Amino acid sequence: MNMNIATIKNKMQYKKLTVCFCVLLMILSGCDDFLDTQDPTGQISHENVFEDEITATAAVTTLYAKLRDEVLVTGNTSGLRCLMGLYADEIDYYGSPGEPLEAFYKHQIIASDILVSRLWNSSYNLVYMTNAAIEGIEASQNLTEPTKKQLMGEALFIRALTHFYLTNLFGEIPYIISTNYEHNRQVSRMELNEVYDAIENDLEIAKTLLGEDYLVTERIRANKYAVSALLARVYLYRGDWLKAENESSLVINNTGLYNLTSLEEEFLKSSPSAILQLKTKMEGYVTTEAMSLFFTSGPPPFAALNEDILEAMEEGDLRRINWVGEVTDGINIWYYANKYKQSPGLQYSTVLRLAEQYLIRAEARAQQNNSIGARDDLNAIRNRAGLPNTSAFTREELLEAILHERRIEFMLEHGHRWFDLKRLGMAEIVLAPIKPGWKPTDILLPLPETELLMNPNLNPQNNGY
Repeated sequence: MNMNIATIKNKMQYKKLTVCFCVLLMILSGCDDFLDTQDPTGQISHENVFEDEITATAAVTTLYAKLRDEVLVTGNTSGLRCLMGLYADEIDYYGSPGEPLEAFYKHQIIASDILVSRLWNSSYNLVYMTNAAIEGIEASQNLTEPTKKQLMGEALFIRALTHFYLTNLFGEIPYIISTNYEHNRQVSRMELNEVYDAIENDLEIAKTLLGEDYLVTERIRANKYAVSALLARVYLYRGDWLKAENESSLVINNTGLYNLTSLEEEFLKSSPSAILQLKTKMEGYVTTEAMSLFFTSGPPPFAALNEDILEAMEEGDLRRINWVGEVTDGINIWYYANKYKQSPGLQYSTVLRLAEQYLIRAEARAQQNNSIGARDDLNAIRNRAGLPNTSAFTREELLEAILHERRIEFMLEHGHRWFDLKRLGMAEIVLAPIKPGWKPTDILLPLPETELLMNPNLNPQNNGY
């Protein structure tokens, strides 16, 4: 299916709006060097940003920098890795009493929580930036059609990714597709199916726009397969098993680009398992993931791995050696996730990787009673970790084994564990016995109180808050 920008305009029903945002924010934020070309310096009038390929590309690549530094998949303590790791059963809190992060660990979150507001506001700020980029690309008179398609596809992908996480955190949310302030300040929440339909729509369009190859040697900008990888996850969450299998197969079967690699190489910037990565802020830096939960002496200053994860690992699981570090004071031992090493310049933050596609396809196949195919995919991940083939065979056994494998494989990655417990209806079973503050309504975070005050159309508040 070949779509030009004019066709996309009609399909998405974008309004003709003036792009109004600060160019310094979009281009120079964080002094990123995503481009091989030197980022432009000085202020450029906003109407010219998307009339030049270099500045237009810088505006779009800055969206990835926002993900890395501020929004959802960031590896720092304000990202889902940490927040939902505390919220679920992945890490235990050791920080000072009364700190905002402790509320996530103890399930004592309220609607005025500063971290909840930060999740919401940083995400919708990024959505605004993607919409500004989409409108600017659409209105451009000078960008070539191939450049327009590439940049539009990336912006749509990032908009869909951001809304995907938002709806899985907050439930019914508004899906914002314009920079029209008067419209956006009065938006209402959409039903979950409507949100997912909008996510799928953005991704399906992005898939027609993006090529199969990466634009640079590193995998730091979305291509068609990154879109398929996210679509596979979306279909899995929606229970559309056949589509989930088909999209994951598109990625898995492209052995020219992607192959399962050793555990030691999995998070290297050169990893053939990487589908999309986020480049470090400066060349030669370690990732934010390597810095945020790492410690060298005990007790841990902030958080440590919940030991139940270690007990859940089977004997001989090489992930225990390669992906878990430990610290002792001579009496006690504490553990931390060690997927990201203290090795400057060797790793990038990984957003999408091939192992997830194998486990998505395994689950989708098991749900369709394809036990042989499900076992094959599950065993590909197990064998790579030094484990024998699974003994699971029935649909129920396989689904249980796949969930277990996801827990170990995706330990402290972007909230995978929490989202699995939530989507499979297991949060109450797993968390109620170990979290004294757990309530069934904790399945969703509260909408920020300030947002409800500014826009009453977002009411009602989620149950329990």
